Amino acid sequence: MSETIKQAIQSGETALGIEFGSTRIKAVLVDGSHQPIAMGTYDWENRLENNIWTYSLEDIWGGLQGCYADLAGNVKEKYGVQLTKLGALGFSGMMHGYMPFDGTGRLLVPFRTWRNTMTEEACKELVKVFRFNIPQRWSIAHLYQAILNGEEHVKQISFLTTLAGYIHWQLSGEKVLGIGEASGMFPIDSEKKDYDARMLEQFDRLVADKGFSWKLRDILPKALCAGEQGGTLTREGAKLLDPSGALQPGAAMCPPEGDAGTGMVATNSVAVRTGNISAGTSIFSMVVTEAPLQKVHEEIDMVTTPDGSPVAMVHCNNCTSDLNAWVGLFEQFAETFGMTVDKNELYGRLYREALKADPDCGGLMAFNYFSGEPIMGMEEGRPMFFRMPDASFSLANFMRSHLYSAMAALKIGNDILLKEEHVKVDSLMGHGGLFKTPVVGQQLMAAAMNAPVTVMDTAGEGGPWGIAVLACYMQERKEGESLADYLKNRIFAGQTGTTMEPKPEDVEGFDAFIAKYKASLPAEKAAVAGLR
Repeated sequence: MSETIKQAIQSGETALGIEFGSTRIKAVLVDGSHQPIAMGTYDWENRLENNIWTYSLEDIWGGLQGCYADLAGNVKEKYGVQLTKLGALGFSGMMHGYMPFDGTGRLLVPFRTWRNTMTEEACKELVKVFRFNIPQRWSIAHLYQAILNGEEHVKQISFLTTLAGYIHWQLSGEKVLGIGEASGMFPIDSEKKDYDARMLEQFDRLVADKGFSWKLRDILPKALCAGEQGGTLTREGAKLLDPSGALQPGAAMCPPEGDAGTGMVATNSVAVRTGNISAGTSIFSMVVTEAPLQKVHEEIDMVTTPDGSPVAMVHCNNCTSDLNAWVGLFEQFAETFGMTVDKNELYGRLYREALKADPDCGGLMAFNYFSGEPIMGMEEGRPMFFRMPDASFSLANFMRSHLYSAMAALKIGNDILLKEEHVKVDSLMGHGGLFKTPVVGQQLMAAAMNAPVTVMDTAGEGGPWGIAVLACYMQERKEGESLADYLKNRIFAGQTGTTMEPKPEDVEGFDAFIAKYKASLPAEKAAVAGLR
């Protein structure tokens, strides 16, 4: 088998996917059967500069080259050959943000990431104009906020893109973006598979008195659907990716996507009435809807799949950070008794304890807000735990309250989607750290969503594998073969998973917890105001 893989590497019968996550850049190389054959990683971290969360250009290129070098080293170590040729290539990155460039290709202000919650004023005005929800992390929100702030750089903008779009542009020369990521720059018309023409005109009219030399469409990347080619790796691009000079140019490049879109691909969740839940440091759900929503909901973002179908997204900034902190405290407790506890076993034992708890957590309440939570109207957060004097204060209820807290904001957003908009969901795929302990996160998430939740027995390599699969789809797609059919028949055929149906008592208990959670929100707001 290794000889066959070696041959595929040498002949360039491979596809490479690289994803820029918030804390790690990860590369996955796949063979003709779409299986990962080599990986590379590079750890990085955003920094707060002048009150803006950012990564420098040096961070970006050092990270990309470091990740690729790690991948090439992995190939050399496993197969004894140098990586010189790629069949296809794709990039994805953390959602949206703001990277404006002038006509010479110079970045006008430091990259403003998804983590910044600085565009509330712009969002409120744009929602009124568009009658469409505009989240704070979207590129158009950052652009309009910069206009409202009177920032000088705006009049110099020649091109506006995201991190994934920037990398792709530098390596291919093409100013394009996958439609899923493009839908987080500006609203998309899913029927026309392009930016919404009415809203483009509305925005241009809104800023007409500013006298800018550009129209919005002219500075946005061209939106491409999955299956279309987004260019090829140029000679200069190959050198940027691999400064050693070993990598040859010419690899076909698929449209760059965001991590939400690649997560949908990696979990086989691009068909209508399917969805996925990604639960780690942050948490979000993506549900592919049969039609646009009836009303504008600030808790729900309307984006698209990588092939342009409408998706209702509920995105929350906080998920497992507070849980992890409490597990760390229990680990310290064990160490005071001279015990060395395996971290995975500790997580497993504590999570499983939650299954013994009262369905409503017995009078315990927790807020997991390490940072602001826009879906709940919180600009800042303070992790907080409290209880009724007569509460059933047990380890089981304690753990369940924190697991509920990790899912609470997501549940509130999805209650609007499922109960008010009556969106139908046939299946949800769970992935991320919250689901690593079998059964627990899955069972409680099924209760939160009141829908079946499936976790695959053999999870893929996540987002970087997802963008590699999109690169394969670009090359292998048959006439008329949809992305959903390609995934179902050629990528996930024969794969199995575990599905958990919601238990009525858990659904009822979670609903009771959420009622008290909403009633307790003023206490969290008071903590933000008073604890500084």
